[in-house]
Amino acid sequence: MPRIASAKKNMRKARAATVRNRAQRAALRTALKKAKTAGASPADKKAAVKLVDRAARKGLVHKNAAARHKSQMAKK
Repeated sequence: MPRIASAKKNMRKARAATVRNRAQRAALRTALKKAKTAGASPADKKAAVKLVDRAARKGLVHKNAAARHKSQMAKK
């Protein structure tokens, strides 16, 4: 455990970010799976694209990975 106050704060921030990132990554994966199925509706695809773009903008996924996911969805 850190003794310095700033290190303690950084630890709290990192823990909060980890929880937030895990939830957002799970939502992104779920949306991608729904959008990539054969019977996916256009609304599902639109929602997935929106989530992918947001994740790339926020740094949750790399921008090239986001582009790859969008390309795969467009292809199907």
